[in-house]
Amino acid sequence: MRILLAGASGFLGTQLGDRLAADGHEVTRLVRRPARDPRERQWDPAAGHLDPAAVAGADAVVNLAGAGVGDKRWNDDYRRLIRTSRVDSSSTLATTIAGLPTADRPRALLNSSAVGWYGNTGDRVVEEDAPAGEGFLADVCRVWEAATRPAEDAGVRVVRLRTGLPLHRDGGLLKPQLLPFKMGIAGRLGSGRQWLPWISMADWLDAVLFLLAHDEIAGPVNVVGPHPVTNAEFTRELARQLHRPAIIPIPALALKVALGGFAHEALTSTRVHPAVLTKANYPYHHRSLPQALHAALTA
Repeated sequence: MRILLAGASGFLGTQLGDRLAADGHEVTRLVRRPARDPRERQWDPAAGHLDPAAVAGADAVVNLAGAGVGDKRWNDDYRRLIRTSRVDSSSTLATTIAGLPTADRPRALLNSSAVGWYGNTGDRVVEEDAPAGEGFLADVCRVWEAATRPAEDAGVRVVRLRTGLPLHRDGGLLKPQLLPFKMGIAGRLGSGRQWLPWISMADWLDAVLFLLAHDEIAGPVNVVGPHPVTNAEFTRELARQLHRPAIIPIPALALKVALGGFAHEALTSTRVHPAVLTKANYPYHHRSLPQALHAALTA
């Protein structure tokens, strides 16, 4: 397939771009700086600028662009960046796709979203048909997903990737936790009762490839593992696999001091079930957290 990839330099984008290329797909990366080789195209999503020729003829577009929610301490400026970086990139791609002649449009747009759509669900299990919840990330996800509407209205298959927490030692949820765990100064966050919708990196990558290939799947898809766990369960299992204690809980107040606005999201409970992938018989590599953590730590 000929695939146009946005957000290619990020944690997930780097992994996906390498995987697609290794599988023989023709990958063109969208970059904000001047293009340096024939497999790059420059764009400016903040200004809504993308040369339609960069999109024309692609079989699919995958958009993973957006500022990392855990990369910096949240303040008002960074909240705006989290929102605009997602909405601007999605809107620019969707409107460019919609403006192409029908024959030149890609068959699919796989656009990143997040399980943050559901807000705090407590112990309640949610599937793709659940409405948006409350809170900053839920509001971001609502406008983020709505920004893809022009492509959908133009008849393009749009898949909204409501990604959970991919497990990989080089990024995401796991990387910042490894050092304190190895030093024996880690523990559950807050009460530890909040649910974490994890997914192994191998399954996240294969799920994206699965969704690229299955033309009958459209709309929101929860890209998460089949068995979410609580933060306390996650903490115990990670400590077990690292052969370290995890007996120092981090109080909610300390998180608020350290993380600012992001602390609320770190303590949010989201118990998500991958109903669409399950119904489509997606074959998980790692169905349990011990399997996924072992793969992440030994890769």
